[in-house]
Amino acid sequence: MNIKLEQYKIFNEAASTLSFSLAARNLFISQSAVSQAIHVLERELNTQLFIRQSKGVILTQEGQMLYQKISQALSLITSAENQIGNLRELTKGELTIGAGDTLSENYIMPYLVSFNQLYPQVTIKMVNRTSLEIIHLLKSGQIEIGFINMPLHDDSIIIQECLQVHDIFVSKTKEDKIYSLQDLSNQPLILLERSSNSRQFVDHHFASYGVLLTPSIELGSHDLLLEAAKNNLGKACVIKEFSQAELSNHDIYEISLEHSLPKRSIGYAYLSRKTLTPASLKFIELLKI
Repeated sequence: MNIKLEQYKIFNEAASTLSFSLAARNLFISQSAVSQAIHVLERELNTQLFIRQSKGVILTQEGQMLYQKISQALSLITSAENQIGNLRELTKGELTIGAGDTLSENYIMPYLVSFNQLYPQVTIKMVNRTSLEIIHLLKSGQIEIGFINMPLHDDSIIIQECLQVHDIFVSKTKEDKIYSLQDLSNQPLILLERSSNSRQFVDHHFASYGVLLTPSIELGSHDLLLEAAKNNLGKACVIKEFSQAELSNHDIYEISLEHSLPKRSIGYAYLSRKTLTPASLKFIELLKI
């Protein structure tokens, strides 16, 4: 049996109008093309679908049964085509992203604002987790894009660098002293919680020089670190790129170190085996601008 979808579309139009001439007009084809398509369909199915009359056609019992099924099938196909079109034009859909609190507020939020302005009908779902938790969410399919600390070596995940940041220590007052890591460790320090990736990066840097950090205050967010430093509670480790307003206003001052912390990279990640949705692809396009 060699029946093409186009033949069923012609049959469906003829069955709905009960007129080959009207079907031809609606489909912008000739009446002979409609007659030929119906003839081929009847031959392939080995049955009569229409009874030809002088003023049009009527469906046979077989034709009526086929019409009910084909109209339903074509309706489903049209619905699927419309849904795909909506997704591609981003008149519908969902964008699911995972990132840490600090990165969400200071880096990702402007992109979300731009995305929402361009595609207001797309639902945005933002999940705030650590890098390790975000990798789990990616692999379990709960998010499509995750922002994580680099490097990451996992064959199931593709990661692209999007940002480099510098961790610095700051204080309420300006100091000319250049601190050794050991000297700084003896100061009242304000750090993120030990479970955070940023904290682990700082701990590892100091440990590589044989220095163990024992902060006097541990906090759960970057904003709190800044507030604590501004209120002279100690020397805080913050991300320089996300502290520019406070540094420019001289609310805090950067501390000079003999061995500054190296820059670190942040990237967006997604599963290598999964095709990204149009919403995710458009969001990544914004990141690249």
